Parts: sequence; C-alpha cells; structure tokens
Amino acid sequence: MSRRYTKADLQEIVSLQLENLNAMHDLISIMKHQNELLHNANKKLKDEISDFKKKLYPVGKRRS
Repeated sequence: MSRRYTKADLQEIVSLQLENLNAMHDLISIMKHQNELLHNANKKLKDEISDFKKKLYPVGKRRS
C-alpha cells in the first residue's frame, strides 16, 4: 500500500515544509523579542524595588 510520489508532489511537500519552517522562525523571533522585553522590564522593576527599599531602610543609621 505504498504511495508513489511524483516530482510535483514532492516539490509541493517541500514547499509546505519550508513555509512552516519560515513561520516557526518568525514565531521564535517574536518570542525572543518578547523575552528581551520581559527581561528588561524585570530588571527595571528589580532596580525600582531596590531603590524603594533603600529609601525605606537607609543604611548606616543605627539606633543605640
């Protein structure tokens, strides 16, 4: 029950696979960009929290 593929069939299959690979590449590129944006947002938030904590609890002032 094996099917014999013509050259046109194989070219269509390869063409569809190439389209799928290109679509996956585009999605991965978008995900990388989103990852960078999240990383930058997390870093900024971490810095803001650190600055906020420093304002609440200044270093060097000890009670005796």
